[in-house]
Amino acid sequence: MLEDIGQKDDPKLYLGELVNAFGERGFGALMLFLGLVSAVIGAIPGSTTVLGLPILIIAFQLVIRQDQLWLPKWALASSIGRSDYRDAIAGVLPRLRRLERWSRPRLSVMTSEISEVLIGLACMILCSILVLPIPGGNLIPSLIIVAFGFGLVQRDGLAVLAAWTAIALVGIAGLIVWLLWAQLSPHLLPVWETVSTLPSQAWGWITGLFGG
Repeated sequence: MLEDIGQKDDPKLYLGELVNAFGERGFGALMLFLGLVSAVIGAIPGSTTVLGLPILIIAFQLVIRQDQLWLPKWALASSIGRSDYRDAIAGVLPRLRRLERWSRPRLSVMTSEISEVLIGLACMILCSILVLPIPGGNLIPSLIIVAFGFGLVQRDGLAVLAAWTAIALVGIAGLIVWLLWAQLSPHLLPVWETVSTLPSQAWGWITGLFGG
């Protein structure tokens, strides 16, 4: 199905086309697909916003336990270049096929109804990061969304567990950076203030030499 979508003649790939293709496979399939595309073509300006907002809407519907997927017309009309999609998917499909063969239903507690609500909340937070214009900032949130979507589609709790582990590791890394900054900033700021005045001091010294 991923290959067939890329082979059509229309130069634009509309989200409505994806909903029609994956609708029967539920929320997880679209989270997997949109997160995957966001991860591999996120460097294209505006693509993370086009893809991130629909993921946010899908995640919210997971939280409120909506049975059928709904997206607004403006979201269905959003698009990305089909040639960009083809190039991105060509490099991903072999790995995705290997993952699909390895995956199987397991750790059902990780894909229960309560877990789906928690996944939806996590993906809403990830999407708030995804839509920000941060160079390279889309990759990790997108891959975590991919893992959540893959786990929901395959009912594979191990994939969901991997996604939660990634979130925990990112959170720990962020906490460590914050603690280091809190400890070092009182010592670094005076140094920075001294360094920042050096150009003006040097200019004053030079102009002084010439009677300025």
